[in-house]
Amino acid sequence: MADHNDLGKLGEELAVNYLTGKGYKILERNWHNIHKEIDIIARDGKFLVIVEVKTRQTDEYGEPDIAVTRKKQRMLIAAANSYIFQKHLEIETRFDIVSIIFRDGEPVIEHIEDAFLP
Repeated sequence: MADHNDLGKLGEELAVNYLTGKGYKILERNWHNIHKEIDIIARDGKFLVIVEVKTRQTDEYGEPDIAVTRKKQRMLIAAANSYIFQKHLEIETRFDIVSIIFRDGEPVIEHIEDAFLP
């Protein structure tokens, strides 16, 4: 497995721990439907939260969340719609980004709630 895959898995694990520490209930991790994937699906009070996790070793090329382009947002929205349809949910949905950068070997986590609108 490539180093970036290991880094991504570590980032997702850190994000899950961070979110559960904030009281989120994790419903799914790495949920797939055909070619769609959602890193984390969680519940935060009345919200279904679709979470994209971006992890980088440095911020040399900018903050990780800038990698969530409009194209990626459209994919996440489509994936969320598929999940909601499959699970027969009627719930308000929010899209969050968890951005993780390692500085001096330590993860710095930024949680951006309501990062974009569908």
